[in-house]
Amino acid sequence: MAMTAAEKLIKAHLVSGTMKAGEEIGLKIDQTLTQDATGTMVMLELEAMNLDRAQTEASAQYVDHNVIQEDSKNPDDHLFLESAARRFGLYFSRPGNGISHPVHMQRLAKPGKTLLGSDSHTCANGSMGMLAMGAGGIDVAMAIAGEPFYLKMPLIWGIEVTGELRDWVSAKDVILELLRRHDVKGGVGKIIEFHGSGLKNLTAMDRHVIANMGAELGATSTVFPSDQEIKRYLKTQNRQGDWVELSADSKANYDIHEKINLSEIEPLIAKPSSPGKVVPVSDIAGEPIYQSYIGSSANPGYRDFAVVAEIVKDKQIARGVSFDINPSSRQILTDLVNEGHIASLLSAGARLHQAGCNGCIGMGQAPATGRNSLRTTPRNFPGRSGTREDSVFLCSPETAAASALKGEITDPRTLEEKYPKIKEPRHPSQDAGLQEPIPIEEAREVELHKGPNIASIPEMDPMPDELVLPVLLKMGDNISTDEILAGGARVLPYRSNLPEISKFTFEIVDDTYYNRAKGVKPQGGHMIIGGFNYGQGSSREHAALAPRYLGMRVALVKDFARIHWQNLVNFGILPLTFVHEEDHNNIEQGDVIRFSNIIDSLKNNKPLYGVIEGQNKKIEVKHALSPRQIEIILQGGLINWVKERAKVKMKEVTT
Repeated sequence: MAMTAAEKLIKAHLVSGTMKAGEEIGLKIDQTLTQDATGTMVMLELEAMNLDRAQTEASAQYVDHNVIQEDSKNPDDHLFLESAARRFGLYFSRPGNGISHPVHMQRLAKPGKTLLGSDSHTCANGSMGMLAMGAGGIDVAMAIAGEPFYLKMPLIWGIEVTGELRDWVSAKDVILELLRRHDVKGGVGKIIEFHGSGLKNLTAMDRHVIANMGAELGATSTVFPSDQEIKRYLKTQNRQGDWVELSADSKANYDIHEKINLSEIEPLIAKPSSPGKVVPVSDIAGEPIYQSYIGSSANPGYRDFAVVAEIVKDKQIARGVSFDINPSSRQILTDLVNEGHIASLLSAGARLHQAGCNGCIGMGQAPATGRNSLRTTPRNFPGRSGTREDSVFLCSPETAAASALKGEITDPRTLEEKYPKIKEPRHPSQDAGLQEPIPIEEAREVELHKGPNIASIPEMDPMPDELVLPVLLKMGDNISTDEILAGGARVLPYRSNLPEISKFTFEIVDDTYYNRAKGVKPQGGHMIIGGFNYGQGSSREHAALAPRYLGMRVALVKDFARIHWQNLVNFGILPLTFVHEEDHNNIEQGDVIRFSNIIDSLKNNKPLYGVIEGQNKKIEVKHALSPRQIEIILQGGLINWVKERAKVKMKEVTT
């Protein structure tokens, strides 16, 4: 039977379930990726599992988010992560080596393999012909330990690419066009697979830009074929032996069909504060800007910086504009230096920052209050930049550069100059910053370095048969994990300290939540009400773990973003949706809802209701849990479930 590239990847790694859309499947994971904002919890989870050695073909721990060392918390955690990588047999990428996604692409990504990362933009490596997916940290910990990754079989959304990009239009405009068409929920429950004659006009890094922001569409993954362009890219990295061909069969059938003509795309921009609010740049040209920011995992390639350098070469950026350059990897930064592009940027007035995520996650480069910031980053959720009342636009490097020169949002096609054509170095510098795993005998002698800011995960109690829960928050649509638990230099240094990081929970939505949650915790916990696409954005499991620590037992919403839904399950929070969406209007913040017969309803697939106390109103709810996930919920979360399995196995051995 003819198959798509994504179906071939899934079939080759399928260990349980059937490839029927909506059914739970288990996949063997070849590679994993963790970063420091989520990786410390993963390493603590591996320690709790008594893991001796990573069971994957390659697992890597990157330090790219929390690289600002304003006190001892971040460097202490960096030492912990390095010691954990040595102990468990992981590659380690030290601070300053670059963002996980492009570095992984340079050094470890292999066509035909699966990659699971504790970062939602792991899907960027789908550019290499991989099945690359973001997940919560504990799912990645399980994969490192050799367990399958479970998900619902997605639909395969085929996008046929034709044509060639015109001058002043680049790969960022391609993914913005898809967001313009489909908004931030368009890819939920789907794998996006690109095919067609136009792919020959997109480089490996162009594909990375597009695949990266598949996460903003809510997609499970984005898959490009492994063709001659990927072979060329691997050769530039001295890794041509890792190339294998992968493409869809000529008669493959996609569940969803769409076409995109590169020749018809124009410069686009996403307005504050959602990646889905996309309009042509020409529609809002002339609005003044304070900042123009180049870099991040969404535009990490050599070309993305070099084209900006050529646009501003021998010119000066506009007065009052902060022109921020955030290199994506040490390799790319070195190549930009060698080719003279960094000198051009600095001479034009740029501010050069270290290789890493930096301002994308709110770690520095925060914009001024009430001023417009143009960024080549993947997200512009409220407050993500580090400024609570921010105004962030997402755009291409060309638009960001043109706007920096003019001091206002500018369609780059209006610049009176020839569009620069960039040639990448034939022999890029080879970065030695990715440390390889040490031999297992040596690894067993490594002691984990735990600084004073690392706190163990507290025990979680099982799900009771009855819950009586006050509604502490009622929210609308598209609540992001940045709004549930913010990133930034003020928050993320506490990523290993749950009692401290929980103090920031929901503060962007309601800064009274923490104190109110602490007040009701002894009486049995609480719940929240949300709208559509609850939990979109980052994969950080802290956005589930911190509310659980504060007593959240139920999230009742119209629907969930995939990764956050799984994270809620992993930490024992019951994710429910309305059977009748209009019931969202019948619940007010402050209501108390009683759920009865929970265990029997979940185990035996019986209807589940919530009753609003004092009003005799019954709300019918439902879940999308598999039998395996029901066991996890009833045990109180994945950690308890793993421990219980270990007890059963031990009992079987002893008897």
